[in-house]
Amino acid sequence: MSPVLAGILQLLALIVALGLSYRPLGDHMAKVYSSDRHLRPEKWIYKAIGADPDTEMRWPAYLRGVLAFSVVSVLFLYLLQRVQGTLPGSLGFVSIDPDQAFNTAASFVANTNWQSYYGEQAMGHVVQTGGLAVQNFVSAAVGIAVAVALVRGFARSRTGELGNFWADLVRGTVRVLLPISVVGALVLVACGAIQNFAGIHEVGQFTGGTQQWNGGAVASQEVIKELGTNGGGYFNANSAHPFENPNGLSNLFEIYLILVIPFALTRTFGRMVGSIRQGYAILATMATIWVGFVALMMWTEFAHPGPAFDLAGGAMEGKETRFGIGGSSIFAVTTTLTSTGAVNSFHSSYTGFGGGITMLGMQLGEIAPGGVGSGLYGMLIMAIIAVFIAGLMVGRTPEYLGKKIGTREIKYAACYILVTPALVLIFTALAMALPTPAHSMTNSGAHGFSEILYAYTSGANNNGSAFAGLNADTQWFNTTIGIAMLLGRFLPMVFVLALAGSLAEQAPVPETAGTLRTEKPLFTGLLVGTIVIITGLTYFPALALGPLAEGLAA
Repeated sequence: MSPVLAGILQLLALIVALGLSYRPLGDHMAKVYSSDRHLRPEKWIYKAIGADPDTEMRWPAYLRGVLAFSVVSVLFLYLLQRVQGTLPGSLGFVSIDPDQAFNTAASFVANTNWQSYYGEQAMGHVVQTGGLAVQNFVSAAVGIAVAVALVRGFARSRTGELGNFWADLVRGTVRVLLPISVVGALVLVACGAIQNFAGIHEVGQFTGGTQQWNGGAVASQEVIKELGTNGGGYFNANSAHPFENPNGLSNLFEIYLILVIPFALTRTFGRMVGSIRQGYAILATMATIWVGFVALMMWTEFAHPGPAFDLAGGAMEGKETRFGIGGSSIFAVTTTLTSTGAVNSFHSSYTGFGGGITMLGMQLGEIAPGGVGSGLYGMLIMAIIAVFIAGLMVGRTPEYLGKKIGTREIKYAACYILVTPALVLIFTALAMALPTPAHSMTNSGAHGFSEILYAYTSGANNNGSAFAGLNADTQWFNTTIGIAMLLGRFLPMVFVLALAGSLAEQAPVPETAGTLRTEKPLFTGLLVGTIVIITGLTYFPALALGPLAEGLAA
């Protein structure tokens, strides 16, 4: 079988698996977030934290819950790393330095999982399982909760109430993420991923030297790393490591885990707003961009200009032979079009255009299908922008899902789409202008610039992947990328929740003959065009200095 055909068959198998999961999972999440019933374990949690799950919250109260929980999470994870050297199960590792502890705490709480450390050489079992793995669950649940709050803003009228943050957080963790993770961990163990609390083993090599290998609860952390679109690996090689991702079957399963909740949330959205076809329109937009990016990446990486590429069957540098170009390309596009950031190959070793595709996927806002929750609310913001543009073209007040998009709503949406690009471009400009940060670049020229642009794109968009040539374990990068991750995660949430509250207060607008039909293919095309144009206008000059210049020079 040719490598190209193998890649296409993997893509088709993945689409079938996602299609089979779409309806049951989407309907299940709609029931979870619409239910008035509390499970017994959930009641214990509410009692422990002193929360009343039946109290409705307006958007400022909902936001305070999000921020308070996240601040406590950052402080807890920071302190856990700072005292690691005194904890049992630390594997002899010392406590983490303050700047790196801050960076890691900000990273995992912000669902970014950027890592400026070698996982198997820095973090012991307690920090990995009691700190990082826990944040993989709850940071994902926070993202889903904010998305559900925005959906309620569309679904409700004449009220500013958006639900209860603590109930949404606990339900998302207990009823959605935990059950899938238990089953997924068993699948990964069956595929060959390790799951233990073993210490460090020295293994002899044929050259006469030795190598140290760690054990760990890898399968259980790997599954929520992908399912929650987190991305932080137990090992430095991340999902390219055979302990995390042993073979082609586990690779395809991990891609499935990354995509299944973000895509299914469009079904949840359709159920909660009372129009399944609206959910299909958002799904079609996400799927169009995702399939298009995968096809473009495969074409770029399979094109082999030269005898070395001919012998390898494509651009195999930085890719695992057990996955091949097809499995690596699907994974790379999936992890950067979502907020996952896990890697099974090294994006800095891709062709110039291939590396640019991974970067562009993040710069779209990671909305196709995006992170768990963040992808849905990001796409709904873009839908509001598209409706507003359509309204300007025909001279009509824009409406979406029976709600008027007035001055206040469009200001919130505009602020949302401006925050992340501002963080990326400002921090990249500062890093290139100052003398010290540039010393962290392994490469010079266009590829060196791409290393820094990719780092801040990844951090501000809550992705976490990196061009491997950049040494990010410095005070400058630990601090500035940490700030970018926190601002890039929580500032947009402020505008999302404010928008949700504004929409929930409105009375529904009756549909007329002049109402834009947002469930039709025409609107899907308009939405795709809006996303591409806004991203192009924002990032094209920076991309021209980096991956485009490198690709054209190759």
